[in-house]
Amino acid sequence: MDKNILLQPTKKSELTEFKKGLKESFEVAVIKEFGECNVISDEEIEKSFNTLGAEIYNIIYSEQKVGGVVLNINNETQNNSVELFYLYPKYHNLGIGQDIWKTIEEKYPKTKVWKLVTPYFEKRNINFYVNKCGFHIVEFINKYHKGKNKHNKVNDNEKISWKDEFFVFEKVMKS
Repeated sequence: MDKNILLQPTKKSELTEFKKGLKESFEVAVIKEFGECNVISDEEIEKSFNTLGAEIYNIIYSEQKVGGVVLNINNETQNNSVELFYLYPKYHNLGIGQDIWKTIEEKYPKTKVWKLVTPYFEKRNINFYVNKCGFHIVEFINKYHKGKNKHNKVNDNEKISWKDEFFVFEKVMKS
């Protein structure tokens, strides 16, 4: 584990700041790609905070808060998920993401499978999770993938947005 990285439990009083940082981080890619900035609602974020098994952390690197992560830990099945993971934009592309991910894995050594989703267009995330962290794309959620996802449109003529298409990733841990 990188000794410069700490997963610090987020206090209830810090959740507003956490949401703001998350939105700012997520907006960078969406604004660049689509010119939109309404990326994720407070309700969506709060749902991840309040899910059974949610663990919310500030990510500290070299004594600086650099981002945050919301994990969903299932102690019974050890099939865990990354609900939200962000770094403040000024910490992007510095090579610390992989060390942060290793720290998360080391904190939860009993995990059998990690799962997460990311938008289809977010090439930086896809590169990170597949090429740096060892995840595999196991599903592509889109309008043609019927029956698996509540976000799918029923009518093929309906216009879909970037919010309706994303990849599901999994990483099966070695026993």
